[in-house]
Amino acid sequence: MKCSAKCKYTEQEATKLRLVGWVRNTMRDTVEGQIQGPKEAVEKMKNWLRSTGSPMSRIDKATFNNERAVSALEFSSFTTRY
Repeated sequence: MKCSAKCKYTEQEATKLRLVGWVRNTMRDTVEGQIQGPKEAVEKMKNWLRSTGSPMSRIDKATFNNERAVSALEFSSFTTRY
């Protein structure tokens, strides 16, 4: 399943949590992205990515790197990048 189908669910979950950022598939058959928003909402999204994800996706592991506080959101919505 291509990212356009799988990422749709990630976009929906992020929008529901009022998060902004982006997501995309990589050449290594992984997904990468950036999530910004209130800390509690970001934690909920991380838990969703670790345990639920989109239907028909297989989650072997979820790692989150380069976490930092931002003084202002750098995106206006949550999108899929290609």
